[in-house]
Amino acid sequence: MISRIDLRGTQGDPRQALPRAELDVAAAAERVRPLCEDVRHRGAEALVELTERFDGVRLTDIRVPKDAIEAALDGLDPAVRAALEESIRRARAVHRDQRRTDHTTRVVPGGTVTEKWIPVDRVGLYVPGGRAVYPSSVVMNVVPAQEAGVRSLAVTSPPQSAFGGLPHPTILAACALLGVDEVYAVGGAQAIAMFAYGAGPCERADMVTGPGNIWVAAAKRLLKGVIGIDAEAGPTEIAILADATANPDYVAADLVSQAEHDVVAASVLVTPDEALAEAVTDRLAVRVAATKHGDRVREALSGPQSGIALVDDLDHGLAVVNAYAAEHLEVMTADAAAWAARVRNAGAIFVGDFSPVSLGDYAAGSNHVLPTGGCACHTGGLSVQTFLRGVHVVEYDREALADVAHHVVALANAEDLPAHGEAVAARTDPA
Repeated sequence: MISRIDLRGTQGDPRQALPRAELDVAAAAERVRPLCEDVRHRGAEALVELTERFDGVRLTDIRVPKDAIEAALDGLDPAVRAALEESIRRARAVHRDQRRTDHTTRVVPGGTVTEKWIPVDRVGLYVPGGRAVYPSSVVMNVVPAQEAGVRSLAVTSPPQSAFGGLPHPTILAACALLGVDEVYAVGGAQAIAMFAYGAGPCERADMVTGPGNIWVAAAKRLLKGVIGIDAEAGPTEIAILADATANPDYVAADLVSQAEHDVVAASVLVTPDEALAEAVTDRLAVRVAATKHGDRVREALSGPQSGIALVDDLDHGLAVVNAYAAEHLEVMTADAAAWAARVRNAGAIFVGDFSPVSLGDYAAGSNHVLPTGGCACHTGGLSVQTFLRGVHVVEYDREALADVAHHVVALANAEDLPAHGEAVAARTDPA
């Protein structure tokens, strides 16, 4: 069911040998270009036609009525409501502590630079539909934006024919719990274009965030610059660094949990212990047979993006997982906290037997919108910082400028930009 990759005795960069889902986002971007241009030029009319074409829903209005949002909350299962409220509470606690404060540095007497943190004015938040329902993604997008102080938030999610052309009611209920009443029934690349250009009742946004399928990722790549983006999200992935002390059933359960998302989801175990690899393989067979979405899980685990990598020892395993830079990394070893502290590249790190990725998906307080496809080596997950811009405010008086003027002139002349120096000299040289 799951392939075995033997990295023992190998040297150098293991990335070529490790499994990873292949996505041609560049090709997809060319395919969504005409859709995005259509939305740019025809606005809401294009959105209605594209929604009927791709989602099989004929909209009369792309915006979800407020009474539908309120009704979704009224009809929400009390247990789900309690779980969402607790998820929101924990996420707020974590993200509130991420807030940055302005700081002024006195560079010289009479000369200061202040770093001022200013939130983005308006953000569009994308919540996927499709195989699963993601009210948790509403929480993960909205909470950090609110804690950053974003003044205008709009959520969009694909319409569902089963719910009268509205997004899933649990998604609408999550919006209601968070106080978001600007919600659109638009999905796919056209939703990103809606936020980038504005369409109908939806004003253009400064940034769009949130995970989605390849068409969403392609539209983000295509429109980056027209609109700010968080990242190009690819298929979800989990890597687990484990040794002989790991519980094979826990490992198998967590590999299955991520494979449940999609047939291209990646589940990777890295271990120096061949007996653990065998035991996990046995437990996978049992769990896949028993789980609801067994066919999907089996396809994901059998795919080229998943596998068990055998390594020489935990130091070798650490090098492998740092090279892989997983979206989610679990460390299930003896002295797991110490090994986790040495991890440099991961979207989020889950330490020990009782910190599974599923906890982070819903209720750890951490954010589950994370970099995929190896991007965790240079990009972090969604946070309050995503929605903040650091702006430097420079204030020098006459004496402070005069004191540094000769350095500015020297550097301006070295770059053959003498007018730069002249702009300073005009203020500091005697008339």
